[in-house]
Amino acid sequence: MEPFLEMLAAERGAAANTLEAYRRDLEHLGGFLAGRRRTPTTATADDLRGYLAALEKAGMAPRTVARRLSALRQFYRFLVGEELRQDDPTLQIDSPRQGRSLPKILSEQEVTGLLEAARRRQGPEGLRLVAILELLYATGLRVSELVALPAAAVARDPRLLIVSGKGGRERMVPLSDPAREALRAYEPARRGFLRRPGDERWLFPSRGGDGHLTRHRVAQLLKELAVEAGIEPGKVSPHVLRHAFASHLLAHGADLRAVQQMLGHADISTTQIYTHVLDERLRSLVRERHPLAEAGPRPPAGRDPAARDPAGD
Repeated sequence: MEPFLEMLAAERGAAANTLEAYRRDLEHLGGFLAGRRRTPTTATADDLRGYLAALEKAGMAPRTVARRLSALRQFYRFLVGEELRQDDPTLQIDSPRQGRSLPKILSEQEVTGLLEAARRRQGPEGLRLVAILELLYATGLRVSELVALPAAAVARDPRLLIVSGKGGRERMVPLSDPAREALRAYEPARRGFLRRPGDERWLFPSRGGDGHLTRHRVAQLLKELAVEAGIEPGKVSPHVLRHAFASHLLAHGADLRAVQQMLGHADISTTQIYTHVLDERLRSLVRERHPLAEAGPRPPAGRDPAARDPAGD
């Protein structure tokens, strides 16, 4: 497993979180195979089918099972390439069927409610929370990108934020005026969160082992804020704000390619899911608001609906 993870890091630039996810997946597989007195190098296709079936039986979502299978395919291709196995058992396994679920988003009113609730917070904690919320909604950052932002990234009141994303790829994201204002207000309070030498390099320092806020803590803060804003906490997370950023931009006429670049998506098909969100919202609006939505449009009395109007288009 270790040489495989080293290959992912060296050749594909896999991030630390990605490597940790692969490690957990492979260790979980190893535990399952041990119960069958097998190892990854001796496992058969039937063993792997049994593993995937066990995941489904445990209630794992098809999308997650498919992700696990993708990790196994990469792992076994590596074993074959390194001549640690003669065959690839995953070639005999079909991917589980999965529907394409639409991302959860918040309405613009709900985001406004979160911001208003954050501004009601007093002291340094409140200033930090407003800065976090404004940054997430103004830039569409992943939470892992947010917590790892160096203080230098927003020095001198920048209009563009340089973000190091997945695979070490850098991208530039414009900063809105409200986000820049929130960061200016937070800067004096930031010093109060410094605990150890070296913490000053982080934009959001913390007592945590890494010296900065953790993803879990940011998610926790947002759920607490959701309660104060009267929003169901289960609807609010850092990634939901990322979805809201993209969906609201497209709803206001932003170019899909520009949104792709700001989100850091390698493939535009990933970004296109947000157009499906907008399509569904428009359909829901018609169903709920159009006066003839239930009965459907009716042709004028005494007229054949199939007849073409010679004066029309």
